[in-house]
Amino acid sequence: MSEQQPETPPGSTQAAPVERATVEAVVRTQLATALGGKRGMAEAAVPTILFTLLWLTVRDLRTALVVSVGAALVLLAVRLVQRSTVQFVLNALLGIGIGWFFVQRAAAAGGSAEEQALAYFLPGILYNTGYAVVLATTCLVGWPLVGFMVGSITGDATAWRRDRQVVKLCSRLTWLLVLPCVIRAGVQAPIWLAGSSGSMDPDAAVAALGVLKIVMGWPLQLAALGSMVWLLARDRTPVDPEAAPA
Repeated sequence: MSEQQPETPPGSTQAAPVERATVEAVVRTQLATALGGKRGMAEAAVPTILFTLLWLTVRDLRTALVVSVGAALVLLAVRLVQRSTVQFVLNALLGIGIGWFFVQRAAAAGGSAEEQALAYFLPGILYNTGYAVVLATTCLVGWPLVGFMVGSITGDATAWRRDRQVVKLCSRLTWLLVLPCVIRAGVQAPIWLAGSSGSMDPDAAVAALGVLKIVMGWPLQLAALGSMVWLLARDRTPVDPEAAPA
């Protein structure tokens, strides 16, 4: 018997490997890649956690920033030695760099240490707000972002929209990604505004934002992803054969 695999007729259940046979399996694979597994999530979270904990304990902004950057550089060095992807460490460094830029702007404007610390948290609030708006918009216009994960596997970026079941599933998954961002922005933005306006003690606002950044960071994200995994485990929506590469 020849070792060459026979061509599979369109619609056959053997058209794709088992792990890629359903939309749910495709999205699970893409989410795992996007998050980088447990190590990638830890690398993205550790520098921010260190900054928050140090500010809450030593109340020295420069020390908190230097230590968080140092931790990220150590993680980066380990990745480079192991010749593995540095994407998630670089993401953390980028976040710290943007926060540092906002801190410097606050300092240049004559802001106090508390006001500078508040400025460090502003990019995260703006990011969550913007990310929620963008993701929600993709759902409302019928082009949920998660659908493009399916398209990246099938080889056609938009063919998945021909299947209403796939669009519905991808919309639900995208809304689950929106929810943590809405919760973070909805809770943290009023505290930041109160601290900045003086209606709340700035030091108390910084402490609250620091705690919330940890509590509402990866734990909230993992809760959303757990909901996505549960939803993906319930259904088995076949990938549209017409969207698969020839």
